[in-house]
Order: sequence, then structure tokens, then C-alpha cells
Amino acid sequence: MTGTLIDAAFVVSVVLIWFMLVYQFVLSLLGFVYSHLTGRERRGLEADVIDLPSISLLIPAHNEGVVLDRTLEAMAELDYPTDRFEVILINDASTDNTGEIAARWAALHPHIRVVNLTAAERTGGKSAALNRGLRLARFENIAVYDADNTPEPRALLHLGVQLGANADVGAVIGTFRTINRSKNLLTRMISIEGISYQWIVQAGRWMLLGVCTLPGTNLVIRRSILVKLGGWDEEALTEDAELSIQIYEAGYKIKYVPYAVTWEQEPERLRSWFRQRSRWVRGNNYVLLKHARRLLRIKPRRLGVELLYTMALYYIFFAAIVLSDILFLVGLVGLVRIDLPGPYNEVWLLAFALFVAEVTLALSREEGEDSLVNILLTALSYFTYCQLWIPVVCKGFYDDFVRRKERVWAKTERFEVTR
Repeated sequence: MTGTLIDAAFVVSVVLIWFMLVYQFVLSLLGFVYSHLTGRERRGLEADVIDLPSISLLIPAHNEGVVLDRTLEAMAELDYPTDRFEVILINDASTDNTGEIAARWAALHPHIRVVNLTAAERTGGKSAALNRGLRLARFENIAVYDADNTPEPRALLHLGVQLGANADVGAVIGTFRTINRSKNLLTRMISIEGISYQWIVQAGRWMLLGVCTLPGTNLVIRRSILVKLGGWDEEALTEDAELSIQIYEAGYKIKYVPYAVTWEQEPERLRSWFRQRSRWVRGNNYVLLKHARRLLRIKPRRLGVELLYTMALYYIFFAAIVLSDILFLVGLVGLVRIDLPGPYNEVWLLAFALFVAEVTLALSREEGEDSLVNILLTALSYFTYCQLWIPVVCKGFYDDFVRRKERVWAKTERFEVTR
């Protein structure tokens, strides 16, 4: 019986891994196609005369003095009519020089406003700050950028043009890139992960189902939708994922615009990475518990199933990797033996090759990223970086379902960086 259970566990792990790899590979091919389609679409939109929508750009900031000068410099250089957009920086009870830096930039640029919150007025994390900014915004559309972001000059313009040209789209999102990707091995792998996610999951799903999910930054949403949905959920640690589901439930689309690019800082230390990713997992746990049943009622049904799959991806990936790792290790030391006949070594090698191929295809969409070094790092990440998600998911599960630990916004550590 034990041998039968081991064989069954092995088959389940193989099926799970191959399902994800094949599905992700299909998405990577569709993402590749989308990259060419968006090039043509971009040229067509730029040739048209489109009435640019007015935008209030929100930047929540809590102790962001290390990075804020670069961010506000980028905001001042955005190629967008200054009478049609404003920047609202929400200084969320910072105890460093965030307020002073923001005040200096606001004095130089009339379209930059600063909202200073005291410690007594601070009611939560990023979501609460965004809701405060939403109430003070003057314009009909809301953009969000994190305080470490330096968008390229035409990033907001590309998003605004798409929103103005597509009445059925409720929100548009751009691409985020890693500004400190060359810092060390960790930031290089994070950069590869980010590029892959956007060209495979975001672009691929948009091509397949007309669906993608909000990131935490570089996005524009119609204000009327935000007001209708009651703003951001202040209990959510991943407010972007939670709001994405509400937008689709309300019958609106979110469109991916890959050439609207912002550069952001990623964790340079493993401890910071672990803390950030644990927040993501706990945020997704909250979204799953809140929306899982309702997701299956979204029309069309395949859209709800896809969103549910995306929210549960941490656990699907976790289960497959843990099962395969355990079986590999116990088999290596001779504790168990897989009796099922089959070319399992070849199957594993093919899975590994497929993983590297789909990531390489995604990297090829960004100039210079499909280098030999990055391809080798992709292969290495299969055995290292991907495995790091195991303790992250375990901690998120333990904190939420065993300890029932209070959800508290964990701010990502900032560093001085140069591109």
C-alpha cells in the first residue's frame, strides 16, 4: 500500500508540474505574439488624435527619504499636459525627511501637492493612504505609483492614451522593471522573475482571455469605478490583487500596456525579499478567503476560474515542488523506489528545458535581457530561487491559519541605487 501511495504521489507531482509548465508555455507564446501586436497598436494610437484623460497621480510614502528625490524628479519629467494631471504625495506620518523632500518639489512644481498625515491620522498601510488621496483627488482618473518608482517620461502618456481610446477598459497597467538588477545575484533573479511574469502571465492571459491583474504600481483606474467599489480594501496586504477581482466582478477589463515602463527598486537582501514575499502570500490568502466562492460566479466562468487559479498559484506550485523534492531526496538516499515504468529522467529533463525556454522567450521581449548570463541564471534559479518559495509559502500559511497572526503592512526596505 505504501508503494502505491508513493507512486500516486509521484504521478500527482509530475502532472501538476507539467500542467503548469505547459500552460505557462502556451501563455509565453501568446505573450510573444502580444509584443508584436502592441507595437502596431502603439503606432496606430500615436497617429490618432485622442483626448487625453485628466489624471490624479497618487504616491503613498512612509519614510521614503532615501528614494523620494529620484521619484519626484521622474514625476516632474513626465510627458503629460500639466493642466490635465496632478501628483498627490501622501506623506503617511513619516519620521524621516520625506516631508521636507516632498515640500521642496511641490514648491518647484505647482502640479505636485503634498498631503501630510500625522501619526494619529495614520490608519493603516498603503491602502489607507491611497483612500485618503482618492478623497482629495481633483481629476476623473486615478494613477498609482510606489514611492521608489521612476517611470519613463512617456509612461503615463501611454497609459492615458489607452484609457482614452478604450471605453470598455476600466484600468490600464504598464510594465515594471528592476532598477537595481545588477546589484547582486538575488536582484538579477528577481529581475528575471519580474520580466517573465509580465510577458507570460500578464501579456499571455490578456491574449488568451482578455484578463490581467493590477500590479501595485504604474497603473491608471477610472475614478468612477473606484468610488463604486468603495476604494481600496484597507484590510488587504495585496490591495492590487483584491481590487483586480472587484473590477472584474463589476464587469470591467484591465489591459496590459507593456511599453509604459516604470523602474522600481527590488530587495537586495534575502531577509528583505523574504519579508516582502511573505506579505504577498498572506495578502493572497486574504483574497482567496474573501473571494474564492464568488470568483466561480464571475461571467464568463472561465474568467473566474483563471483568476482563482492565479490566486491559488502559490499553493499549486508549492504542492508540486514539495512533492517532487521529497520524492527526489528520499529516492536519492534509497529510502523509496518508484516502481512505475517510464522515462522519468527524460521527463524531468524536458520539464527543465521547457522552463528555461519559456523564460528565455519572455526575456527576449526586453532588449539585452536574453543574454547568455541571464539564460544560465534562469537555469540556476530552477534549483535555487524557485525553491526559496517553499519556506515563504509555509510561513504565510503558518501565520494565517495556525498562529492567526494580525495582518500588518510590512514596508519594503529601500536602498541608495544607481541604474
